[in-house]
Amino acid sequence: MADSVTDRFLRYVVIDTQSDAKSPTQPSTMKQRILGELLAAELQAIGVTDAHLDEHGYVYGTIPATTSKNNVPVICFTAHMDTAPDFSGTNVKPQIVRNYQGGDIQLLGDRTQVIRVAEHPVLKDLIGHDIVTTDGTTLLGADDKAGIAEIMTAAEFLINNPDIRHGAIRILFTTDEEIGRGVDKVDFKKLGADFAYTLDGETAGTIEDETFSADAVEIAIKGVAIHPGFAYGKMENAIRIAGAIIDRLPKDQAPETTRGRDGFIHPTGVSGVMEKANLSFIIRDFTEEGLKTKEALLEEITKDVLSSYPGSSYTFTIKEQYRNMKVVLDRHPEIVEYAVEAIRRAGMEPVRGSIRGGTDGSRLSFMGLPCPNLFAGGHAFHSPLEFVSSQDMEKAVKTVIELARLWEERA
Repeated sequence: MADSVTDRFLRYVVIDTQSDAKSPTQPSTMKQRILGELLAAELQAIGVTDAHLDEHGYVYGTIPATTSKNNVPVICFTAHMDTAPDFSGTNVKPQIVRNYQGGDIQLLGDRTQVIRVAEHPVLKDLIGHDIVTTDGTTLLGADDKAGIAEIMTAAEFLINNPDIRHGAIRILFTTDEEIGRGVDKVDFKKLGADFAYTLDGETAGTIEDETFSADAVEIAIKGVAIHPGFAYGKMENAIRIAGAIIDRLPKDQAPETTRGRDGFIHPTGVSGVMEKANLSFIIRDFTEEGLKTKEALLEEITKDVLSSYPGSSYTFTIKEQYRNMKVVLDRHPEIVEYAVEAIRRAGMEPVRGSIRGGTDGSRLSFMGLPCPNLFAGGHAFHSPLEFVSSQDMEKAVKTVIELARLWEERA
């Protein structure tokens, strides 16, 4: 099974599927459809007869029930096809460190890139594993092609072993998760699931039922432009105003200075000329109250900076991105409890976790499909240091199979 899931993973990661937030279409990049077409064809080949790619780039499929019980809930397992725009996903060259024996891993395509044990202590738990990396010039795409490979492998196993009793299982592969549009076009009637699990997490054995709540903020600044030779007492440079706002951000509320349950205010983009400037932020916190407090602080900083520029003005626009899925999942505790038991049955000690980020499951939960997040085994996402263990991917496959069994047994 480890070879099977790794072989699939290696096929998928060489397909460039980066999403693009600037694109108005879904999928945001047509290259995501290339992987979608491959996945739909592979599902058909293993016996998922209704597998297909829809007009939005989503892949749907069904593993038929093998149980005589008529009260088994319909489970959906889902993962996303796109990779993050943060780092290149073009021309990925996966490398395998066989039977890893410890120590730092130097990447061969860019020798300045080193996966260091001091920075990634999880490596100490991967002695003897086969570790997949890149050559250091691209990201790997374990986020979330590891999840896709695991769901595909579990699907083939269940179809080839009809003696394993389970209810109907839906498969959903989404596009554009990395840019916050992953479930915008999901057809819930066609999906027909009672709840779902994303396979989009990190360390083996982890089940995550909590995410950040997330908003985006756009600040548009209108300055006062005039010829610099005649600017004394008149010019109000929008670029300087934008810089002053950024400089006033609290240093202890940045991603690089926060951890655990701390939220942050994170500038993600700045552009401008003398006359006008735009600032983009993402705001994160585990509570709604914390989110609103940070947004109020950011607007207060903006107002205070603008008070020194009487001829200038600004607009402050908040866009909701997703909310902490724990609010929904706490109403359906068995969904997480069964996942904990499935992880234990697959040979691991379960760990309940919180995500300093979000998944498709965050929005799915609030759209009526409760959806915690299972581990996929990858680490150092969105970077050239990304890696995943073949053995941990196998554990994820076993967890999916045990979950299918468990829901049938308890029905």
